Amino acid sequence: MKHADIWRALDTLAEENGLSASGLARRAGLDATTFNPSKRTMPDGRPRWPSTESLAKALDATGASLDGFAALVGGARAMPGGGRGIARRVPLIGFAQAGGEGYFDDGGYPVGGSWDEVGLPEVGDPNAYALEISGDSMEPVFRDGDIVIVSPNAPIRRGDRVVLRTTEGQVMAKQLARRSARRVEVRSLNPAHPDYSFDLAQVAWIHRIVWASQ
Repeated sequence: MKHADIWRALDTLAEENGLSASGLARRAGLDATTFNPSKRTMPDGRPRWPSTESLAKALDATGASLDGFAALVGGARAMPGGGRGIARRVPLIGFAQAGGEGYFDDGGYPVGGSWDEVGLPEVGDPNAYALEISGDSMEPVFRDGDIVIVSPNAPIRRGDRVVLRTTEGQVMAKQLARRSARRVEVRSLNPAHPDYSFDLAQVAWIHRIVWASQ
């Protein structure tokens, strides 16, 4: 493992979760500057490596596995010059369409032939899909025209940004406030819009947002 590869992998992990390096550090409960470029080299020019503790907290905060992070370190997703390749294309629809019939199966996975496609910086979930935000109900976090990548198989914890679909076909992007054996509570990203609480039977599926095009 090379110094540059470790830091590139951390940057990739942050980007796949819609975060900056400092945002990843904050989510992990660390000082906001922990992963900043200025912290990657010591004053005398020697490389500074992230600690095992900070790496473990970053993986825990994003739900990433050690194997997945090792794959990032291995450089499979890197392009010459430090850029990232488009690993594959995923289905894309508008947010307003997502509540319609024929776009998702009973498990909440994308189906049908009416989807467009968008290039995706690789996410490990083969069932990942993209939604294009419309309107202002998700501002200031997600704005009209932003594209979010959603992973049906990503683990979800309190505080994660999620896409939820009710059994009545209503689709919304919110922040998970609480999930119990009986209820799901979500907070609106835009304070001008209400929060919601649903009986578990009212929720068709709930998926985690893992990346955004902002």
